[in-house]
Amino acid sequence: MNTSLRNTEMVEFCYEFVHGTSCANATRSHGVRAALYAFGAVAILVTIFGNMLVIISISHFKQLHTPTNYLILSLAIADFSLGCMVMPYSLMRSIENCWYLGELFCKLQASFDFMLCAASIFHLCFISVDRYYAVCDPLKYKTRITLQIVLIMIFLSWILSAFVGFGMICLELNLIEIRDFYYNNIYCYGGCILVMGKLCSVIYSLISFYFPGFIMLCIYTKIYHVATKQARAINDITRQIQTIKDCKTVTSQTSERKAAKTLGIVVGVFLICWSPYFTCNFIDPFIEHSTPPIMFDLFFWLGYLNSAFNPVIYAFFYSWFRKAPKIVLTFKIFSTDSSRINLF
Repeated sequence: MNTSLRNTEMVEFCYEFVHGTSCANATRSHGVRAALYAFGAVAILVTIFGNMLVIISISHFKQLHTPTNYLILSLAIADFSLGCMVMPYSLMRSIENCWYLGELFCKLQASFDFMLCAASIFHLCFISVDRYYAVCDPLKYKTRITLQIVLIMIFLSWILSAFVGFGMICLELNLIEIRDFYYNNIYCYGGCILVMGKLCSVIYSLISFYFPGFIMLCIYTKIYHVATKQARAINDITRQIQTIKDCKTVTSQTSERKAAKTLGIVVGVFLICWSPYFTCNFIDPFIEHSTPPIMFDLFFWLGYLNSAFNPVIYAFFYSWFRKAPKIVLTFKIFSTDSSRINLF
């Protein structure tokens, strides 16, 4: 009994003047706090800096003004905005367990959080559709994936994500089933805690992750098989017309290995980053919201890292994107006619 009282007295609250209803401050040492802030700062800077390079490169160089790259540009804008507008505040909330910016700003921050994360995922899904036609139906690619079609994809990505973010949070659709439970058992003053009812959690997870994730997985599996088949066909033709037989194995193995590596990285990183959070979010309402908050924070930050990895996977993976950032970073973009530099 005495130990229990002593532990209660040692608890620090976010707002001491509302001791009874205030959220408890996180009990972390200064060293742990410093390490977590350092990790978060690096993740934020990589996200902002990497996506900013993509935005500048595609916007500046005329050779990169293609429908596919406009999709990548819009993706980079979503990830860049996440790094600027969401991640810094989430870092403070995750480490301190306190929210000092008011309930209205909490709702706005959460809305942008869900919107930008969903926008990033939707863009990845549409990029997979673009790559499907480029690899599987190259002769009709330019007639099917036009600028107008890409603009529609971008518009849908932002509209759907805005509905997911602002519609769910600002209208409090996430609390329709559990409003009383939330205010009686979870809510505390000085916190920014988001929970969902069963129906909302299922719909949100299906729209924002499972459905686009399933599409990506199916599309990239198809692309892998088609790319492998094409590489073998090209190798067969090469083998018939070349006299140097040693070249055939290298050509085939290199093409197949490159296809497998690219598609494996794309799908693998996406699933690794987002699967833990959406699995946890899907299950939590069915186990009476007993998931530890620290686990939610850990999984959500893992999802944030996907926005840091996107510039590497979807931009710098291509050789012409490796050249563009070098020109940007050396300030050669300020030279005359730099926008017309040949990147290929």
